[in-house]
Amino acid sequence: MKPDLTIDPPNNTSSPSSSSFSAKNNPSGTPSSAKLKGYPQCLTITVLGASGDLARKKTYPALFSLWKAGHVPFNTKILGYARSKLELDEFKGKIRLFLKDSSNEKIEHFLSICDYVQGEYSSIEEGPPCFSGLNEVIEQLEREVEVNWKENAFITPSTSAAENKKYKRVVGNRIFYLALPPVVYPSVCAEIKASAMSSTKGSWTRVVVEKPFGKDLESSEKLNQSLSALFSEEQLYRIDHYLGKELVQNLVVMRFANRFISPLWNRDNIANVQIIFKEPFGTEGRGGYFDDYGIIRDVIQNHLLQIMCLVAMEKPCSLSPDDIRDEKLKVLRCIAPVSTDNVVVGQYSTGPHGQPAYVDDPGVPENSMAPTFCTCVMYVKNERWDGVPFIIKAGKALNEAKCEIRVQFKDVPGDLFESRRVQGKQARNEFVVRLQPDPTIFMKMTVKEPGLDMNLAQSELELLYTTRYQRVAIPEAYERLILDCINGDQQHFVRRDELVAAWTIFTPLLKYIDAGGMKPYPYPYGSVGPYEANALRERVGHQTNVIGRDITWEKHGLNSQEY
Repeated sequence: MKPDLTIDPPNNTSSPSSSSFSAKNNPSGTPSSAKLKGYPQCLTITVLGASGDLARKKTYPALFSLWKAGHVPFNTKILGYARSKLELDEFKGKIRLFLKDSSNEKIEHFLSICDYVQGEYSSIEEGPPCFSGLNEVIEQLEREVEVNWKENAFITPSTSAAENKKYKRVVGNRIFYLALPPVVYPSVCAEIKASAMSSTKGSWTRVVVEKPFGKDLESSEKLNQSLSALFSEEQLYRIDHYLGKELVQNLVVMRFANRFISPLWNRDNIANVQIIFKEPFGTEGRGGYFDDYGIIRDVIQNHLLQIMCLVAMEKPCSLSPDDIRDEKLKVLRCIAPVSTDNVVVGQYSTGPHGQPAYVDDPGVPENSMAPTFCTCVMYVKNERWDGVPFIIKAGKALNEAKCEIRVQFKDVPGDLFESRRVQGKQARNEFVVRLQPDPTIFMKMTVKEPGLDMNLAQSELELLYTTRYQRVAIPEAYERLILDCINGDQQHFVRRDELVAAWTIFTPLLKYIDAGGMKPYPYPYGSVGPYEANALRERVGHQTNVIGRDITWEKHGLNSQEY
């Protein structure tokens, strides 16, 4: 049986559908058809920094999962590139450690489409471009596809000479995934532009870059200007892996596909919105890197602010990537720079069980003022949200691992059950979307406890994903985002004007902190953070649900009152 190496020609190579690369691989065999359908296409995914932790632990496992599920086009090669001098088998051995599957045969099959090239990231003066060798390898891979095409599907007795000429070359599409420090992005992208772009007619080249995108507005714009001078916005994919999480992607569906949510989603009904990110571990040897950025740059300015935009944005006119990103941008432009009066920063100290303080981490200066914790309050000055505090909390070395959105509704007016309040407060309704550790959606509501007395309790209407979708494999964030890049869908990637607006909100605060204007409060390793953060939250109107009970937290032995 001849392999099917054909893919229908794209109608518009610049649109998301240009990768009508919908042909799927078949790990257990080969496609059955050998008919000429259109332009022969192939895809080369080059992972720059392939020997590093990010590539080995995230990028390659995501590519493997996509390949297993049949989402990687048939004519695809994955090319690792790094400075490390590794033999191909040695490189594959390093990747294999992070590929999880019950079938060793599938792992070996996947590794058969992987290759490795050793090289530098910048050219020697007066020498050839450093990526010229990389380009030769990619072109050789494309020629191999072309040979297979001609042997298996192209030259047939009925093919005319004109058709032979028409299909002389494959359409070689290319993705460059930069699993590298941002400081080298400009030089690496310049090398890609100089000598590694796809040159075949109708092809495309896409470049994926990881955060952080600068340290403030000025450095971010400097980086963006360098990249924009080389590539169009349609070619650049700024990855924020939180936008690939299952329940983050579900936010748009939940908000705009359920009628009962829409009338409640405004300042008339919502008292406050919390977006919480908690990690139970410290910097764990990454202190040298983290000290240059701090928790605001690491998590809040990007991940959590993007989530806030999805919570607060208006309904887009369509699901096209730019329509959704336009609405997110409107939210960002309605947020004033964060006031120092609405910020509490902290730094973890030694824990009760001997856990090390932040400054004990190698590479962290003894007098470091870098925040490992921050609670900040922002306001969206528009008709829907005016006056509603958005409380963003993020920290390391806290009491649990958790990331969630908590929408707290206002008190019931004319409360009939005032005499039955507990500790003077009736628990408020809350709509909660938990991203991790267990993806969950639930609504907290007050009900009557079973029995003869009129006692109130708070219960949950809950959708626990791991229970409801036991047989469904929930994709990792990197799987979704790499697939989006293959398909040319930029909905879950950050646009340049979004970055500008986000940095405009946080740059004044960051400069104030960097200049020593705000001293972090100490908090013990393993605690809920500094007391001052809870005081700020209460000052802007948040109420802790003192009679609340959360069954998913209790399953993990956690106290729902400590969020």
